Amino acid sequence: MTIRAGSPTDADDKFVAFVRTHGRALARTATLITGDPVAGEDLLQTALAQTYARWRRCRDIDDLEQYVRVVLVRAHISWRRRMSSGEVTHDVDPEEHLGPDIADRLVDRGVLLQALRRLPPKQRAALVLRYFDDLSEAATAAALGCSQGSVKQHTSRGLARLRTLIGSELVVIS
Repeated sequence: MTIRAGSPTDADDKFVAFVRTHGRALARTATLITGDPVAGEDLLQTALAQTYARWRRCRDIDDLEQYVRVVLVRAHISWRRRMSSGEVTHDVDPEEHLGPDIADRLVDRGVLLQALRRLPPKQRAALVLRYFDDLSEAATAAALGCSQGSVKQHTSRGLARLRTLIGSELVVIS
């Protein structure tokens, strides 16, 4: 059997199946990490492109979703370093792009999302991975490329800052 350029392969089919299965959750993670649905879509596209470029090597990884989360976080950190001071972000209604998550239990989800946008990138990423994606400290540390102690520190400081920004009675994370 000959495979022509552009024809789908078994590897392509598996990648498409992976994206169909995990794409929505990864999109939510990217949107929460960036604080902007459009930037989240761009970030996810970048992470999926990087993953696809390495697909033959990484498709045997036990937890591909975790692998893509690592790529998301690292790509976001890289973007933040490159961002020019001339870039201006526009507020977009995140309700249009996010699926159901624990933020639905809050009195005002919009308040939480606005407050998340005001956190430093590592604190925001730590909170999103720990509480929205329900990752362990070890998995979050792997995704952020830091120690578990740093994850605890980013999480603690991020929650304290959220409480300051929106009031302790609204933050219900269990």
